[in-house]
Amino acid sequence: MRSSKTMYIAAMIAFALSLSACGRTPGTRAVTGGLIGAGGGAAVGSATGLGASTGALIGGAGGAGAGALTGHR
Repeated sequence: MRSSKTMYIAAMIAFALSLSACGRTPGTRAVTGGLIGAGGGAAVGSATGLGASTGALIGGAGGAGAGALTGHR
């Protein structure tokens, strides 16, 4: 059971990071990354027992950071 939760978390992080670069400016990438991360974090938090709100805060912060740091091609 533990490994399936770990795989789920890893898949959600990979999904959020792959979509964090949506947007043309660092600001829009940070916003979209934060929103995607918050959604993914809420799902992971609910699934792991951490809590949806805590997961959303962690995922949102990570997604916003990743979105702001990615470059537009």
